[in-house]
Amino acid sequence: MVTWRKSSRSGGMSDNACVELARLGDGVGVRDSKDPHGPRLGFGSREFGGLVARIRRGEFDH
Repeated sequence: MVTWRKSSRSGGMSDNACVELARLGDGVGVRDSKDPHGPRLGFGSREFGGLVARIRRGEFDH
């Protein structure tokens, strides 16, 4: 069974813009918390680590 987890920092967000993550074998699954049965993205562990690093550096900030 896959266990999806929402960030503990998402609780106070008024717009509900949150994603959930799940461990999928040797990778990570990502889905929209408002649409749990909708599309999902899958990343290998290295890919996901690279994505998180880029987010932390602000590469996707508007």
